Amino acid sequence: MRAGHKLAAVVAGAVALSMAAAPQAQQTTPAPMEIDGRKSGYLFMESATRMLQDDDFLNPAMFAVDTGRMLWSQPDGAAGQSCADCHGAAEDSMRGVAARYPLHDAELGQLVNIESRINDCRTRRMEAPALPHEGAALLGLSAYVGLQSRGMPMEVEIDGPAAPYFEAGREYFHARRGQLDLACSHCHDDLVGQRLRGDVVSQGQINGFPIYRLMWDAVASRHRMFEWCNTSLRAEPNALGSDVYLALELYLAWRGRGLAVETPAVRR
Repeated sequence: MRAGHKLAAVVAGAVALSMAAAPQAQQTTPAPMEIDGRKSGYLFMESATRMLQDDDFLNPAMFAVDTGRMLWSQPDGAAGQSCADCHGAAEDSMRGVAARYPLHDAELGQLVNIESRINDCRTRRMEAPALPHEGAALLGLSAYVGLQSRGMPMEVEIDGPAAPYFEAGREYFHARRGQLDLACSHCHDDLVGQRLRGDVVSQGQINGFPIYRLMWDAVASRHRMFEWCNTSLRAEPNALGSDVYLALELYLAWRGRGLAVETPAVRR
């Protein structure tokens, strides 16, 4: 057998073995990145940024996912429990969860997002301290949970007890604030596709969070992005995890309904 043929045979054999050893992925039709005029921020990125997101080996946010994967099975708190002790394998129990958040929790009587759900589980079930916002642990766990819904459409409930939060979020999105006297809608509705310095203004969709933001060289939550936007408007930001930001998060999740979860996305 010629050398070239030998190499081809070896490569083919290795590919066949790896395919046999790999777990079979669930066959699902990925949700779109554009639907009924709603466009993911991915479509406004340059090709180099898209390539970072598309390759899990290159995507810098996957380090956060690895942290979350490790913490998922790590016991903590006085109860000596881990996330896995209650929920089992995240690939099964968390599939589709991030696509439905934030949601109204009847037991707590309030709106919760993925981060506040994680902290509620920690304090009430694990008897462990809540994790700080934007800390590596909370970002890692939320990124790991979010990854399990990647490719699934965002679909949040805005009726019933969630309705007042939805209306508050919509009002906030359209309200002028700060020294620049601008609302979220002025950029993300009125100026979509135009350039702001080196950026192309997107619709401000939140289907990729937690994201790795290149200009911050860090993984960030939705609420950190809200805080940054407020600061950019020279407005006083709200606290991370506040009811105001939770309401805005619900409205924006509805605004991007049907778009694929991209967690963890990469943005400029």
